[in-house]
This record gives sequence, C-alpha cells and structure tokens, in this order.
Amino acid sequence: MINTNEILKKYDLKLTKTLGQNFLTDINIIKKIVDAGEVNQEDLVLEIGPGIGAMTVELAKRAGKVVAVEIDKHLIPALEENLAHLDNVNLVHGDIMKVDIHALIGDWAGPKKVISNLPYYITTPIVMMLLEGDINWDTLVFMVQKEVALRMAATPGSKDYSALSVAVRYYSEPKMAFTVSKNCFIPKPDVDSAVVRLKKRELDFVQDIPKEFFFQVVRASFGQRRKTLLNALGLQPWLNGGKERLKEILNKLGIKETVRAEELSLETFAALCRELA
Repeated sequence: MINTNEILKKYDLKLTKTLGQNFLTDINIIKKIVDAGEVNQEDLVLEIGPGIGAMTVELAKRAGKVVAVEIDKHLIPALEENLAHLDNVNLVHGDIMKVDIHALIGDWAGPKKVISNLPYYITTPIVMMLLEGDINWDTLVFMVQKEVALRMAATPGSKDYSALSVAVRYYSEPKMAFTVSKNCFIPKPDVDSAVVRLKKRELDFVQDIPKEFFFQVVRASFGQRRKTLLNALGLQPWLNGGKERLKEILNKLGIKETVRAEELSLETFAALCRELA
C-alpha cells in the first residue's frame, strides 16, 4: 500500500482545493470500490484523477489494462514512481473533459469500465459526459459526495429524486454501493462520500423520442420543484397547446393533475413526451 504522507513529503506536494484533491488512504475501501466494478483481466478500466496511484495499483492487479488520466502535472512524478513496476498501466497527463478517450482506449475488444474517485467540483459534468458519449461502457463506478450519490441513485417519490436522477436512469441502472467516511481521506473533506455503480442500459425504450426534447421536458418539469407539473411544465412558452393540452394528456395517461415532477418515473416521462411530441 502506498504511504500517502511519505509521498506527499517526498515530492513536496501541496494538495489543491480547486482540483478537489482528497486522497483515499484506506486500502479496504479501495478494494471494495474495485470489487464494485467486478474488474477482471478482460477489462479495460479508465481511472480519472488517480492522485498518487493508490487505487491505480489495485486496479492494475485485476484489470487487463488501466488508463489513468491525471490533470495535475505536479502529481505525475509521484505517479510515475508508484506505477513504474506495472506494465498494464497507461498514465496520461491531461484534462478528462478534453482528452481523446477513443484514442486512449484504442481497439480494446473486451469490456470497458470507468472506476474513479471523482473531484467534487466537476462530478456531474464528468458523469454526464461519459454517459452521453458514444463509448460503450459496461460499468461505471464513482466515489462522489454522498448527497450527489443519493441523487444519482434516487427513485421516484424520494426527496433526493431530481433531473439528475432521471438523466442517470436514462442511460444506466444506478445502485448505491456503500458510504465512505471523511476520515478515510487525506486531507479530510468536509463531507462524507459514497460509491455508486452505474450499469449501462440499452436505450430502446426511448428511441422514438428526440433526446433533446426529452431532457427539455425533464428540466422544465423539475425547474420549480414546489410547483405541480401542470404549472411548471404547462406554462413553458415552447409547449404547444400549453397548460390545457398538458391537462388533457395527464388525464389520458391516468396521471393526477396535482402530480409533481419528483413523482414521475423515467417510463412515465417517456410516455408524457410521446404525447407532447
């Protein structure tokens, strides 16, 4: 196991809050995260923000290939030292939102997975970039801020259910794996974390609905949570027929007029969009 304090001291590393740098130091938690991804020799694993390589080493023991993308140039020397003995790791200095992931993956024929301790400040953009892209990921496992994990895995009717919940379920089957105490990190963050696993799903149930329109409806529906769906969505200027037409559609679908967005399942949003379109 990599000694985080020793590495930080050796390379005189100053962790940057703006990059969300909180290094996981508990080897048991690291193994549980890799377990959640069910990693084996057939897999290529993309790791975003490897830090000083503690989880990268564990991934390399189990995966066929690991691609680790680190944005902080100051961490590269430490990573190079810690990963030097591993011939199945490709270390890349770059911004995951800008690198060519296709080029990094190449022609890998086996399952492709993402397993990462994501920086809190950019969690949602990274998750949605990976879900919305055209790479056929098999499984994505993220350690994120606990409240974000709860929103990603939330079900209709729960207080955490949101537009993010719908978006994640549109592309995957999410599941909360376990929570992680703030005491497992250096430096200690202000909040607890959680690990969420996303299993990619087929999109056949929404293939007949333009994606842009589907998410326009979802965003508008959740835009004013205290309002009923009839008022939040029905008053949108782009909605043909407005509130009266929406009322007719809700009645046709057997949905009560007082319903709020957080009560609607992904399938119900799909049915609603079909009628609205």
